[in-house]
Amino acid sequence: APRWAAWRSHRILVPATGRGDLALAIYQRLPDAVITGADFSPEMLAIARAKGLRDTVVADALRLPFSVGTFDCVTVAFGLRNMADWSVALHEMARVLIPQGHLLVLDFSMPAAPARTLYRFYLHQCLPWLAAFLTGQKDAYDYLGASIEKFPNGEAKLSCVESNGLAGASAEKMTGGVVTM
Repeated sequence: APRWAAWRSHRILVPATGRGDLALAIYQRLPDAVITGADFSPEMLAIARAKGLRDTVVADALRLPFSVGTFDCVTVAFGLRNMADWSVALHEMARVLIPQGHLLVLDFSMPAAPARTLYRFYLHQCLPWLAAFLTGQKDAYDYLGASIEKFPNGEAKLSCVESNGLAGASAEKMTGGVVTM
């Protein structure tokens, strides 16, 4: 089991919480924790509240409205990559963490060669057209591929995390390197 599976956090912030799925999944594992979902979209937070997320705050992850050391864990899934300034967002997340707190970032990444070549072809050639056929939203999937390519990968991502006030960064590749925690 990954080392983070044993953590028993009590005050957890989920920035870019969107519809609340991650926050609610954490609540299932840690029912005694206070889990706060933050998102800049009131409409998304309304969906999260309707699904059962009790503690929500309309907030931009670049300017979190919490005091220093409010949370013992901050976790974001597939959201940091979409933030306007990753460094500012990471600095804010570090600011609201207690000393010895934990940050978990789950996001897409680029796998190592030779899978990288096949993944790029899928990401830029197949996925947008398949999505356009199924959803009519090709542009969103063109953006997805571009944002994954632009997002720091491997050591660059760890350096970004550590240069913004967080120490001991490590990465765990999942799904063949397409996703990294």
